[in-house]
Amino acid sequence: MKRFVLAVLAATLPAIPAGPAAAAPAPAAAAERVAPDHVRLDGVDVRLRSGTTQVVTVNHTRGYRARVTWWVRTGTGWEERMRATDGRIGYGGLVAGRHRRQGTGTTPLGTYDLPFAFGTHAPKPAWDLRYRKIRAGDFWVQDNASDHYNRYRNKSQGGFRWRLPASDPNSSERLTDYPVQYEWSIVTSFNRHQVRHRGSGIFLHVNGSGATAGCVSAPRRFIKSLMARLDADHEPVIAIGR
Repeated sequence: MKRFVLAVLAATLPAIPAGPAAAAPAPAAAAERVAPDHVRLDGVDVRLRSGTTQVVTVNHTRGYRARVTWWVRTGTGWEERMRATDGRIGYGGLVAGRHRRQGTGTTPLGTYDLPFAFGTHAPKPAWDLRYRKIRAGDFWVQDNASDHYNRYRNKSQGGFRWRLPASDPNSSERLTDYPVQYEWSIVTSFNRHQVRHRGSGIFLHVNGSGATAGCVSAPRRFIKSLMARLDADHEPVIAIGR
């Protein structure tokens, strides 16, 4: 894949483990509060939104490997509900989000919203996040000259150079090319403001065969379970740390 992955918000938004996936629910975590709107979970600094009670943390372990954990806030604190030890990050490692550049294979550090998802399956009643089933002609726009940069768009809508070959730095990602990774893919809000050349399409999706091109990935079982647990009313976020 030109970008084994990558992710942010969709066209509709204005300005979105190959190992054991889930662990048994853990007792309430001894989360370290570092500020009123921050918490540290599994060593990752999480910037909370107002009303956030669902968090995915990504803790880099070695190489392109990471530990991906699902947390829920209860009346007694933050509880670990699932953990995948075979998560993946980009082949270029981690970088501060504001310094990221398109095509570097880096995964942005920081906390990002999880506004919607897309994938190869029809939507299920148990899924709360807004969802779009991939269809022929769907792309994630990575054309820096397009007003639709870092947005989900079908080629029939025009407005981007979808014919550019994968070798071109402005080529966009045809979503049907990645049926394994994008069986379920949860969009993050990285670069929601469409800063050109910063990067497009940073997602949380199913593991491929190795590192990603900037996204975070986790085992299929983990992502499938997460799709049924994410609730937009709980302001879910993903926090990526070292």
